[in-house]
Amino acid sequence: MSSPLKPLTLWGHKTGPNSWKVALILSELNVPYEHKFLELAEMKEEAYESLNPNGRVPTVEDPNFGGRVVWESGACIDYVLETYDKEHKLLPKDETTKWTARSWRDFQMSGKFDRYVPSPKSTSLLAFPTDLIYIRIGQGPYFGQYSFFINYHPEKLPSVISRYENEILRIVGVMDKQLSKTTYLAGEAMTYVDLMWLPYFIVAFRVPDVKWEERFPSWGRWWRGLQGREKVEGVWGEWMGLRRSVIGR
Repeated sequence: MSSPLKPLTLWGHKTGPNSWKVALILSELNVPYEHKFLELAEMKEEAYESLNPNGRVPTVEDPNFGGRVVWESGACIDYVLETYDKEHKLLPKDETTKWTARSWRDFQMSGKFDRYVPSPKSTSLLAFPTDLIYIRIGQGPYFGQYSFFINYHPEKLPSVISRYENEILRIVGVMDKQLSKTTYLAGEAMTYVDLMWLPYFIVAFRVPDVKWEERFPSWGRWWRGLQGREKVEGVWGEWMGLRRSVIGR
C-alpha cells in the first residue's frame, strides 16, 4: 500500500480481555489503530450492533479498505494477520508451525459443554446449578466464566468456583508441558498465538494460593519473556492503568 496507513478502529472494553488480544497483535505489527471503549449497555445500542450484530467486543473497522468491518476476536486477529503481516512476523510461513499455532489458537478460544444436567430447583441456565458436569473448555471461555462467578454471580457457589479453578490450573499445566519442550507455544519463534494467550491471565491470577512460576516454571519463563517485550509492555501498561481507574486493580 503506497499511501500511509489510516488508523484502524478497534472497539473494545476498558477492563475485558478480548480486544486487548487484538491490540497486542496490532502493536507488534506496528499497525496504527485507535482503541475505542464501550460500556456494556453501549454494545447493545443500534449504532454499535449495526457493526457487530452480537453486541460484543472486539470489532475492527478498517478505513484502508472502504471501512471493512470484522468482529469476534479470532476473526479480527485473522484479518489483521492476513492483511498486514505480509512479512510473516507473527503469522507462521512454515505449514507445520502454521497448523500448530492454529491448534493453540483454537484451544485459547474453544468451548464445549458435553453434558448439562439441570437442577430441579433451577429455571434458568443463568442460575448455573452445581450439577453442571463434564465440561471441557479452552482458556477464554473457562477463564471468563471463572471471572463471572467470583465477581458477578449473586450467589457464591464454592463447588462451581472450585471446578473453574481446577480447570484453569489444568489448562496452564497443558501450556507448561508444551513450553518445557519449545520456547513458544508453536515452536522456537514467537507467533500471534502467544500474544493471544496473555490477556486472560489477568483472570487466572485471581485463583488463590498459587505460586505460578514455581508451580509452572516453563510457563513462567514464557510469561516473563513476553512481558519483557517493548510492545507488550506498552499495551499491557495501558490496559492495567485503565483497569485500575475502573475497578481498582
